[in-house]
Amino acid sequence: MLETGSVTDLREQVASWRRADQSVALVPTMGNLHPGHLRLVEHARAMASRVVVSIFVNPTQFGPGEDLDSYPRTLAADREKLVAGQADMLFTPAVETVYPLGEGATVLTVPQLSAMLCGASRPGHFAGVATVVAKLLHMAQPDVAVFGEKDFQQLVVIRRLVTDLWLPVHIEGVPTCREADGLAMSSRNQYLNDSERAQAPALYQTLTRLRDQLLAGRTDYAALEREGLQMLREGGFDPEYIAVRRVADLQPPEAAGESLVVLGAGRLGRARLIDNVRVSRETA
Repeated sequence: MLETGSVTDLREQVASWRRADQSVALVPTMGNLHPGHLRLVEHARAMASRVVVSIFVNPTQFGPGEDLDSYPRTLAADREKLVAGQADMLFTPAVETVYPLGEGATVLTVPQLSAMLCGASRPGHFAGVATVVAKLLHMAQPDVAVFGEKDFQQLVVIRRLVTDLWLPVHIEGVPTCREADGLAMSSRNQYLNDSERAQAPALYQTLTRLRDQLLAGRTDYAALEREGLQMLREGGFDPEYIAVRRVADLQPPEAAGESLVVLGAGRLGRARLIDNVRVSRETA
């Protein structure tokens, strides 16, 4: 596996692959890789001839008091996993490479989508996400970029960004990878102590119960959201939100037959957990 922190080297390698008529996929990550990340790499390999994985802990998507300094950094172990997962190149830029004029020099925002749900409690978070993803896409110039659906709002924001800016890349979402008890895999799960880990599946259980109610025909969305918040409290969470939204734009449902997703976020001790469940007949 090739490795570089240089944008010039990355682009030269991508150009070399293109001259050989090979397509390129990018899997952006913040490292501390788990099986969910490796599933993204596997999916990328099925979509393109070559796979680039980036590891960059992006400072601009962390707010004051969040876990930027303590976010787990495990580059040596990540490198071994990516070799085993047959990634072709690891891109590990420095902060100074990604933000050569400083972190606030240029900022991209995706209005409306960024202020709701997770954005309501993490102001500026999605501006940081949009900015760094746009930079990584411009640096790597891939044909496809692969993201997990666990961060569903992030995925919608990135798709809107790419559409609005006419970026020549396909954004591919991959279903959430889960533990045996349903907990969505996340680097932040390691913040959970034993008792919190036992409580953590309550988020997924809550979302699936609400999904089942929707599939049974309920349309009193506000009441369902209130019930979901209570379920989370009873499960030991400090809930942040439960929301029933449209898949395409995360707006509240307006008509029958729309594709919906149930999203939730809450805290258990040090860990802030998010998850979502699609509402469709296939998941009934």
